[in-house]
Amino acid sequence: MAKKLWGTRFPKRTSMLTDKFTSSISFDKRLAKYDILGSIAHAKMLGIQKIIPKKDSNLIVKGLNSILKELKQGKFRFDQRAEDIHSNIQDALFKKIGKPAFRLHTARSRNDQIVFDVKMYMKDEIDNLAELITELEKAILKLAKNNSKVIIPGYTHLQVAQCVLLSHHLLSYIEGLERDKSRLSDARVRIDSMPLGACAFSGTGLNIDRNYVAKELGFKSVTANSIDSVSDRDFIIEVLAALSMLSVHLSRMAEDLILWSTKEFSFIDIDFSFCTGSSIMPHKKNPDILELIRGSVGKIQGDLSSVLILMKGLPSSYNRDLQLDKPPLFDAVDTVSDILEIFIPLFENIVIEKEAITARLTDESLFSVDIVEYLIKKGVSYREAHDIVGKMIRDCLDRGKKISFLSVKELKRYSSKLEPDFKKILNAWASVSLKESFGGTSPKLVAKQLDKWGKKLQ
Repeated sequence: MAKKLWGTRFPKRTSMLTDKFTSSISFDKRLAKYDILGSIAHAKMLGIQKIIPKKDSNLIVKGLNSILKELKQGKFRFDQRAEDIHSNIQDALFKKIGKPAFRLHTARSRNDQIVFDVKMYMKDEIDNLAELITELEKAILKLAKNNSKVIIPGYTHLQVAQCVLLSHHLLSYIEGLERDKSRLSDARVRIDSMPLGACAFSGTGLNIDRNYVAKELGFKSVTANSIDSVSDRDFIIEVLAALSMLSVHLSRMAEDLILWSTKEFSFIDIDFSFCTGSSIMPHKKNPDILELIRGSVGKIQGDLSSVLILMKGLPSSYNRDLQLDKPPLFDAVDTVSDILEIFIPLFENIVIEKEAITARLTDESLFSVDIVEYLIKKGVSYREAHDIVGKMIRDCLDRGKKISFLSVKELKRYSSKLEPDFKKILNAWASVSLKESFGGTSPKLVAKQLDKWGKKLQ
């Protein structure tokens, strides 16, 4: 078992119950690589600053590089009885190089060590998440480009609203994902400050060079306050908040696809490889993967709440409660990564049911706003135009009669401004083509957006 770094002061061993309850090796072992990299830079600095003998510094670095190699090759064996990853690595180093390993912990504490490990981990994971988000954006963009002329009935309140280009709807996903990526990138900027050297919470009287360590490890700066360095986890909360927002977007996308795949909508067909069947109903093709994505998002919201609640009552400086910030962080990162990884091929294999969608575009209520705007262009006030179209819908559509079937004489009963040419707008293509305000669903505008995103995502 790895020796406790603080055990000498205690006149008796801690109970097995205490060891089991306080151990974190089961989850912080994923930080091993970062713990070793931080220790290598720290040992180099100690040697350069002549805080420890250069030969011991070199021996420590050599031993740590050997452990790192074993870790990368999958040969390193974690000691599940170790108190934490720091103790585990320290003990492994002692077995390799002997007593010089005892010098490694000079001028540092596990308090600054763990913050460093988590920050290094988070920088890598944010980069990985950003790549996955970009790949998902590309998959969505490809689907949008391949179906750039497909028009769907849009919905508000889950009631038929107006015509929109399918590609316009899909691009709305990319807009949200790009903001999510931006939020993670912003959080990474604040993570990129190196805490090693803060030690327990007050710094050290030894002549360390924090800037050297930061440069070795690729940090842009060093933390400015030793107490803040070890005691705050706002950087974890910020990332969890960004992941929570990202997960909400992913959940809403999943909900759209679930609805669109139903017989009632029939907008899309989801590939069989991303569906499951029923144990009792042979005909079923269920979008269970999307439902599980939607359900998994609740865990991520819980992870954010967990750390917020953990932090809210803590006094300043380090408290052992902070050991529990990592499981929710790891869970959120893993869950979001899994969702993104499955969403990419899922989108790549979606089939658009064009015929079924086209059949839904005969509903003339989709063009009500277009008629209102036609009248406004003729000089009718908005309020009056709204009332006119409301009467037309009440008299015609509510009774199963099409507005486009009205004669010129019948049209004039509603408004003298209604000319036969207004019937030209009572089709889906004309409807979307009229939406030329910036950001609208006009084919010309959407084509520009498709081109913009194509270039940006390269």
